[in-house]
Amino acid sequence: MTSLPGADAFHYAGHGPNAGVGVLLSHGFTGSPVSLAAWARHLADQGYAVSLPLLPGHGTTWQELARTPWQRWYGEYEQAYYSLRERTGTVVAAGLSMGGALALRLAAKQPVAGVVVVNPGLTIGDPRARYSGLLKYVLRSVPAIGNDIRLEGQDEGAYPRTPVAAVQQLGRLFRDTTASLPEVNAPVLAFRSRVDAIVPESSMDVLRTGLVNADLEVVPLENSYHVATMDHDAPLIFEQSQSFIQRVSTGVRS
Repeated sequence: MTSLPGADAFHYAGHGPNAGVGVLLSHGFTGSPVSLAAWARHLADQGYAVSLPLLPGHGTTWQELARTPWQRWYGEYEQAYYSLRERTGTVVAAGLSMGGALALRLAAKQPVAGVVVVNPGLTIGDPRARYSGLLKYVLRSVPAIGNDIRLEGQDEGAYPRTPVAAVQQLGRLFRDTTASLPEVNAPVLAFRSRVDAIVPESSMDVLRTGLVNADLEVVPLENSYHVATMDHDAPLIFEQSQSFIQRVSTGVRS
């Protein structure tokens, strides 16, 4: 199925001294690479090899997402990791919201130099989500969760509806990732918005509790909502993530 305008994947081969370091990015649930495009371009401008795939079921229609199991989201992300690692030797995993869960799961399964997550999702705040396996048979979709952005004039290109069947898959991904957090041993940099209408604070509680074998640094975002990579604090995310990537990749480049 053809992707929506602006929702295409982004890949950059890298240049200069940073070309031996790959950064693997993932967008969030019901979203697309639009939400991370500026971050990806910033890292590419610094010479890093960057991969930002379009996850299956995303960037097309919410009906398509309703038919897509979470294993395909992760599988696409992991496949991009293999390709990036083959070309660079060193990879940092990163993601926004659900993409943060994918990055953390990858770090538990594959060797990465570090992890950068922005408002990572590991729990779902809406109590109805626990019944999504039953609700999907009587309620196909619910209102959209996109564009929780404080900066005016921004549009992340998320779906106009959220498929309930996909919410069930999201919960399964979150539970699987939470169980794997003790396996993460790479350093983690997490950006967390003070105000976030999408991802509850319980996700950060799970992250702090689960990372028993990894160093965690949390940077508060004072002037952004959930999609912080398109919000007022985006420059802060870009600059501090770049410094983190430089730091964790030094000495481990191929």
